[in-house]
Amino acid sequence: MESKRASFEGSLEALGVSVSSTPESELEAAVTEAVTEPAVGIGLDETVGDEAFSLAETPVTVDPTPVGLREATTGVTGAELGVGDYGSLVLTMTEQASELVSLFVERHVAILHEEDIQPDMDAAVAELDERFTETNGSAIIATGPSATADMGALVKGAHGPKEVHVIIVEEAA
Repeated sequence: MESKRASFEGSLEALGVSVSSTPESELEAAVTEAVTEPAVGIGLDETVGDEAFSLAETPVTVDPTPVGLREATTGVTGAELGVGDYGSLVLTMTEQASELVSLFVERHVAILHEEDIQPDMDAAVAELDERFTETNGSAIIATGPSATADMGALVKGAHGPKEVHVIIVEEAA
């Protein structure tokens, strides 16, 4: 039987989404390699070992101004969950307006912990129901780069990023 991660990566590949993986200790380097500057992001609630992960040592401007957001090529956010059978990312809304950072750029880089990959949409919805019952939160479920064929030919990037890259933070051994 295929693992959740392998299913997720296969679904991402089918959508044209690039993916890389990294141990927690090398996350800053992975983010730096994945972004195309200028890059913006939001403060992440990530931890690397016992340390809080910061984008400060990367080329990412945290909590950008409206002008910085408009000029950015890449947006970096965390992802709450990954959905294995669809290759979808669950992006929670934050007070820092993470949806703007993920949707108004040409390239979105999402950081996802391997243990947050769910096998299918049913499992992801069940997990979200539990989390959102406690927090009254909300989320966007994004599947691949933005694309529309509303006016005929397929156009990428009409309603969101043209490119998506997922960094999977590997589980500690």
